[in-house]
Amino acid sequence: MIGVKALLGYTLAATDGAIGEVEDCYFDDVHWTVRYFVVDTGGWLSGRRVLITPMAVRGVDQGGERVIVDLTREQVEHSPDIDTHRPVSRQHELSLLQHYGFPTYWYGPYAWGPVMLAAPPAPAPEGVMDEVMARSEQDSLEDAHLHSTNDTLGHEIQARDGAIGHVDDFLLDERSWTMRWLVVDTRNWLPGKHVLVAPEWVESVDWTERAVRVGLTRDQIRSAPPYDRSRPIDRDYEHRLFAHYGRPKYWDRAA
Repeated sequence: MIGVKALLGYTLAATDGAIGEVEDCYFDDVHWTVRYFVVDTGGWLSGRRVLITPMAVRGVDQGGERVIVDLTREQVEHSPDIDTHRPVSRQHELSLLQHYGFPTYWYGPYAWGPVMLAAPPAPAPEGVMDEVMARSEQDSLEDAHLHSTNDTLGHEIQARDGAIGHVDDFLLDERSWTMRWLVVDTRNWLPGKHVLVAPEWVESVDWTERAVRVGLTRDQIRSAPPYDRSRPIDRDYEHRLFAHYGRPKYWDRAA
């Protein structure tokens, strides 16, 4: 796993050179999965920002702080423009994914449509893309189904019986780019302690009031095994977390 805050500043490396640096991530609050990296291209494209889908990722070099993508600089240069100050519409996503030759992800039972991992599946059968186009055109041009991780950091975590902390980070699975855990900073209530809460336990999000409501009590969160950001997440620690919360494990659901 990798934290979103650690990912910021990573270089996006195309097959023929650097594209820019990760500035933000856009995620959806249904599957809690990163759909795009917002990349600042710096002087190369006069500061233009582009969206890169995780479906293009072929590896993450944490030591070198690079995300390696199977794209060329020319492909990125000619990608559709994006206004990061406005919601990303389905129509814009469709044109972006078509430009790169990637499938849509929003029709299917899993985080990436028909598959669970962020890898482009086989080309869609003839006629399927026509149906996708028709259905996508019915979506609102301002359909705000994507959210910024930068904007979500700091949102208050509200348990069933009151506030308990705020969102400090997101821990991502590098294979699926799904958010496995929200890192909750509880230092306003529990000095110095960080704990993890799974996005599946989020009952609602008030984006205007910047509040994330979870189906847990303050005591459950307060007494959870502490999270040490200096140590990697392992299965033993996750087993203890799920046992503490009394919730099913995500890998059992996937199986």
